Amino acid sequence: MTDDLSSGNPRGLHFITELANIVRDDPQASAADLQALLERHGGPPFRLTDVDARELHQATSHLIRVLAIRDEDTAAEAINALLDRYPARPRLVRLPGRPWSLHTQAPPDADLTHWLLSTSALALALWLSERGSCAWGQCSAPGCDHFFIDAGRRTPQRFCTPRCATRVRVAAHRAQRADG
Repeated sequence: MTDDLSSGNPRGLHFITELANIVRDDPQASAADLQALLERHGGPPFRLTDVDARELHQATSHLIRVLAIRDEDTAAEAINALLDRYPARPRLVRLPGRPWSLHTQAPPDADLTHWLLSTSALALALWLSERGSCAWGQCSAPGCDHFFIDAGRRTPQRFCTPRCATRVRVAAHRAQRADG
C-alpha cells in the first residue's frame, strides 16, 4: 500500500496537522470522523473500525509531541526515533495525472499505526530538511492552539488560519482605539 503523506508537500502535511487537531480537540472522535478525514485527504483505502480509531488516537499522540517541538535538533531526534520504530520504505510513485512523487510503501502486514507513523515521520523529515527549521507550529491567537504547517516563504507563520490572524488584528485595533 502506498500513500500521499510522505511526498514532502504541504498537502500531505496538512493531513497530519488536521488529524492532530481533531484528536486533541476531541479525544472521542469516532471512526467515521477519522474515516472522513482520511478520505478528504486521499488517504489509503482503510475502512476504520472503533478499534482502528483508538489506535489512530494513540498513534497521533506521537505526532502531537513532534508538532509541539520548535527546536529543529530536538524535532529531528524525535522524528528519527519514529523512523527507527516505524521504518518507512520510500518509493517514487506516479499517480494518474500527477508528476512523480515520493511515497511510502508499508510492509504487507503493517497496521494502521505503522502506516500513520512511518509516513508522517518521513513527511515531517522531508519538510524539516527542505525548510531547515520546524516549519510547523501552533496558533498564537488567544484561545486557539491548533497546529499548522508553515508553507510561506517570508516571515514565519503565527496563526493557523486567516480568521485567527484577523481576530487578533481586530482585537489589537480595538484595544488601541480604546486607549487612544
